[in-house]
Amino acid sequence: MEKLFVLIAEDDADDRFLLQNAFEEMGYTDKLEFVENGVELMDFLQNNSNNSNSVPGFILLDLNMPKKDGREVLKELKQHEDYKTIPVVVFSTTKNETEVKRCYELGANTYVVKPVSYDSLLKFVENIRSYWFNVATIPM
Repeated sequence: MEKLFVLIAEDDADDRFLLQNAFEEMGYTDKLEFVENGVELMDFLQNNSNNSNSVPGFILLDLNMPKKDGREVLKELKQHEDYKTIPVVVFSTTKNETEVKRCYELGANTYVVKPVSYDSLLKFVENIRSYWFNVATIPM
């Protein structure tokens, strides 16, 4: 199984722990890099821009984070020449239709409401990973 790289922006420590466990429990050995807010996400990308191994296969992006929220980051990513082709999966508790629409208008590739059960989270990890790494064709 190919090892992949996923950048996860999530301010909640419990959610980070559950995501880490879900990837491991599904048998994935992917490199997961966690950042806690939008400022850290942009800093990570800029500090690693010369390393082709540090370009994520996709970004899992929480919306409600301190310092710079997911909406601001999404807009910035999709306007940046080097980052605009990185798939962004918004991963939020927000189900508001207006919010979902706004994220797609800002350039989100997918919007997923966070699962409420761990079994659902496992299925999400399997599906989203499979889609972005096995099904979708992404420009490099």
